[in-house]
Amino acid sequence: MNKKVVLITGASSGIGEETAKLLIEKGFTVYGAARRIEKMQDLTKFGVKLLAMDVTDDESMINGVNEIIKNEKRIDILVNNAGYGSYGALEDVPIAEAKYQFEVNVFGLARLTQLVLPHMRAQHSGKIINISSIGGKTGEPHGGWYHATKFAVEGLSDCIRLELKQFGIDVVVIQPGAIKTEWNAIARENMLKTSGNTAYKNLVAKHINFLKNGDEKLASHPIVIAKVIARAIVANRPKTRYIAGAGAKPILFLRKILPDRLFDRLTLSLLR
Repeated sequence: MNKKVVLITGASSGIGEETAKLLIEKGFTVYGAARRIEKMQDLTKFGVKLLAMDVTDDESMINGVNEIIKNEKRIDILVNNAGYGSYGALEDVPIAEAKYQFEVNVFGLARLTQLVLPHMRAQHSGKIINISSIGGKTGEPHGGWYHATKFAVEGLSDCIRLELKQFGIDVVVIQPGAIKTEWNAIARENMLKTSGNTAYKNLVAKHINFLKNGDEKLASHPIVIAKVIARAIVANRPKTRYIAGAGAKPILFLRKILPDRLFDRLTLSLLR
């Protein structure tokens, strides 16, 4: 029986890197994709096959999927993990940056899914694993565009899950909480650059302090999410959503039971 073939985007660090290594251990054929292939060289020691892929570049995505099909004749699992957090007050973020946030976090995910689906339909099997966030169910100041992309991923995933059931293809959403990755530092840097000297600077300073001294210190290691992804992949009937990582379950529970204004007060109270 052929090994199942996995494509993971954003494999150069964090969740993508740990997932690639874990799935190799479990016997999968793994292709790790990222813009900068030099940042993934260590993965070759584990047997991961590398692809230079930019999820905002259609040609690179087409070439990557074609290479997998040429080499393996199939693709079984797509892990849409590539993404970043563009933070700053809505008033301050240029619309061009907002559009790029959607290009990476939503349209790149959707386009790569389009490219693998014909092969999965032909096999009458496959799994699409979309890495969302607890930010796909909650909001926070200065994260409007990032959270908008994750809300979009949640809605998109619900729709295609219904479309693809007839072809034996599962769609799974992973909702991480705080994870020790480059994401936190990038979000802080973007927020400071965009809104650190504007009318929003006081709340921004508190938010940056929270992310640096609270959120990041309490964050879970990326292997926590990698194990959840692996569990979803090997399950015969995976859940539609998996929640994992520091703070994820209590935050989503509170979001579910609290009225909007009370949850708003709770969120702002953390930014002291």
